[in-house]
Amino acid sequence: MIFRIFEDKVELAEAAALEAATAIRGAIKERGQARIVAATGASQLEFLEALTATTGIAWQNVELFHLDEYIGIPASHPASFCKYLQDRLINKTGITMLHLLNGADDPAEIVRRASKAIASAAIDVTFAGIGENGHLAFNDPPADFETNDPYLIVDLDEACRRQQVGEGWFRDLSAVPRQAISMSIRQILKSREIIAVVPDARKAPAVKVCFEGPMSPMAPASILGSHARATVYLDRQSAALLSPATLSSFTAC
Repeated sequence: MIFRIFEDKVELAEAAALEAATAIRGAIKERGQARIVAATGASQLEFLEALTATTGIAWQNVELFHLDEYIGIPASHPASFCKYLQDRLINKTGITMLHLLNGADDPAEIVRRASKAIASAAIDVTFAGIGENGHLAFNDPPADFETNDPYLIVDLDEACRRQQVGEGWFRDLSAVPRQAISMSIRQILKSREIIAVVPDARKAPAVKVCFEGPMSPMAPASILGSHARATVYLDRQSAALLSPATLSSFTAC
C-alpha cells in the first residue's frame, strides 16, 4: 500500500485521476478491455470530474461495475448511486458495458447477477472511498473479512446512515435505508489495483483508526494495508490526525 498526501482535494483528485487513467489505458493496451469498479459519494466528486475530463481513454472498451447501492430506492432517487454514476461518469464518457445495482429490484437477484458477472474475469482497477466509520464500500464495522461472495446484502449502521444525511443525500435519518448491497471486502481486494480517494477533515478520525491501528474488521478500510497495489490519496485535512511517524512513511506531494 502507498500513501500520498496533497495540499487540497482538487490536487488530490487530479493526481488520482491521472493514476486511474493510466491504469485504464494500460489494461486496454494489454488486454483490449479495462474492467473497473467505481465508488460514489461526496468524496468522489472532484475525482470523477477530473477523470471524465481526461483525454485519450477509450471508454467504449471499459466495463463498469458498481461498488454498492441502497436497497429499496429507485434509480431516479436523488441519493441513488445508479443515478450518481449515470450523471457523473456514464453520461460523460459513453460507457455502454454496465453492471449497475438497481436498488428497486429484488436484492437477492441483483446479488446473483452482479456476482456472476464480476467473477468472469479479473478487475483491473477499483476506485474506493473510506467512510466516516471506516467502512469500505458499504461494509460497516464489524466487516466480514472472510466471505468469498462477491456481493452481499448488508445492514447499515447508524454512523454510516448519519453520514449520508450529513452529506445532504437524505432529509433526515429516517429516510436513509437500513440495508444495502455491497461488494465484499475479499472481492475488492481481488482488484489488480485499488485507488482510494479520501479527502476532507471529517474523514480524519477514520483515516487515523484505519492506518495507525491494527488491521481489523472494526476498521474495515484497514484491510487496504494488505494489498500490494493500493494507493490511498489524502489531503492535508484528512491526514491531519496522523502522527509524525506515520506521516514520514507517506509520499508527500
